[in-house]
Formats: sequence, C-alpha cells, structure tokens
Amino acid sequence: MITACGETQKKNNTAKTDEGDTSEIQPVNTSIFSADSAFAYIADQVAFGPRVPGTEAHTACAGWLEKTMRSFGHDVIVQKAMLTTYNGKKFEAKNIITTINPEAKNRVLLLAHWDSRPVADHDPNPEKRNTPILGADDGASGVGVLMEIARKLSTQPVNYGVDIIFFDLEDYGVTEKEDSWCLGSQYWSKKPHIPNYKADFGILLDMVGSHNATFYWEAYSKTYAPELLMKIWQTASVLGYGRYFKQADGGGITDDHVPVIENLRIPVVNIVNYNPKNPKGFGHYWHTHEDNLNVIDRSTLKAVGNTVMTVLYEYQPQ
Repeated sequence: MITACGETQKKNNTAKTDEGDTSEIQPVNTSIFSADSAFAYIADQVAFGPRVPGTEAHTACAGWLEKTMRSFGHDVIVQKAMLTTYNGKKFEAKNIITTINPEAKNRVLLLAHWDSRPVADHDPNPEKRNTPILGADDGASGVGVLMEIARKLSTQPVNYGVDIIFFDLEDYGVTEKEDSWCLGSQYWSKKPHIPNYKADFGILLDMVGSHNATFYWEAYSKTYAPELLMKIWQTASVLGYGRYFKQADGGGITDDHVPVIENLRIPVVNIVNYNPKNPKGFGHYWHTHEDNLNVIDRSTLKAVGNTVMTVLYEYQPQ
C-alpha cells in the first residue's frame, strides 16, 4: 500500500508526546484473546490464495468470511458495489459488515481490509513483480485479529454497539494516484450501510502480525483522534507491550481510516506496522512474495489483540 499504507506529507499536531498518566487505566483480564485462534484465521485466508478482486479465491474467501462471522451469532451484511480501479477495470467490491448489538445507539467501529495486492511491485525478483501476493500480514492479519475479537464478543459482550468492517479493494492502487487506494472504504464512507451512520470512534488494524512489528503514532490519527490514540498506546504500555507500541511520531499513512474521517467525521486511529527509521517505512516483506505465513508472529497478534480488547472493555459511553 502506498499510498494505501503509503507515506504522505502531513504535519503533526500538538498532541502530547510523553506517556502521560496511566494510573486510571485498569485493564480487565483480556488474556483470553487467543493468538493461536487469530493465527488460524489468518492461515485460513491465506489458504484461499491471493484475494484479488475478480478471482475465484476472492469470491470463496468472501463467502467464508461472511459464514464465519455469522457463526459467532452476529448480524452480517455484504455491501456490494461495482468500483473502477485506476486502470479502468471494474470489479464487484464486497465490504463485509458485522453488526453487534444493532439496537445500541453508541457504536464503535473496528476496521481492516481483506483484499490482497494484485502485484508484488517491491519484490526483489523482477520476474515476480506482476504476480499477486498472499498478503498474510498486509490484509489477513488485521482481519484475523478482528475475527478473534468478534468471537470473544459473542461470549463476553459489551454494553454498546460494535460494527466490524472488512473493506475490499484497499490495495489496488498506485503511488502516483492517491485516490486509487482504499476504494471500498471510500464507497462505504459515502454510502454507509445505515443512513447517517455515526460511531463514537474507530480503530483500524493494518499489518499487525509480523515479527518485531512497531506501531508508531500515525499522523492522521494523531491529528483527528489524539485522545483515542493516547488511550490505546498508554493501554499497551500498561499491558507490557511498549516494545510494539512506540510512543513517538510515525508517518502519515493514506489508509482506510482517512475516508472515514473525512466523509463521516468519525475519529479513527490506525494501528499500522510502520517504522519511520526504515528505508521504505514498512517491513522488508511489504508488497513482495515474502508476505506469507512465515512473517506472522503470535506474540505480535497477542499484543494487538489484548490492547484493542482492553480498550473495548474499558470504554464506557457517555
């Protein structure tokens, strides 16, 4: 993803840059988050092959995602739309929307993209650059973590509504056309599944499963959702996950949270593996055929899953 997971020039706001007071954070016991289960959901997605729109693997995985999310006892809507990519191709995109506590007024958004990249444009082997990647981390990892959270919420519910959206056609863009990325979230944010949709806040997970992942403060998140961002990173610190959640500025990433922020004015924080100290920002496997199950680390999944679950269970709508 660049720009969908690409760095942009975005100045940081003046949100505080220290760890702040974590004394009021009282994490519940979320050790029940199963990294093994999240890993299995990632492996199941990868087993379909590259989930590129217009392929049999894409269609089969969409059906599996819908069926599995329904098996948790939640309502599921598949929002379909014919969308045009930067090169003029038309695909039927499928945004898979899971609704928990549909009658609740206060709602929280949990987001990830489920499609995988149609080309391996950064692969070291030029002969492989025009072939699609498996996207174990870039796509499947965020979905896998949210599937496990959805499973847990079916047995340990919260007292507000949760909407989990797996966006399609996020990773079909090109660097020189910023609006060519995030087509599924662009569409949903303009035509949400519920008219005048509102949520208290949102969390986007993107590339959250690799070995030695680092999650810095993403610039759009810091600008438009600074309090939520600090809450998440402070919670991670209390839980002992400071090695993953770095309390320092990262880059501005054009990702699925941006159209949601811009079109629906919902504050969304992007938890994304991006290190401003790396030459490309992202992991060595990014947009290559090395983005397979070998890069996935259960410890990273645990850190992200427990942090997000703690934030969810601690949240008390006003």
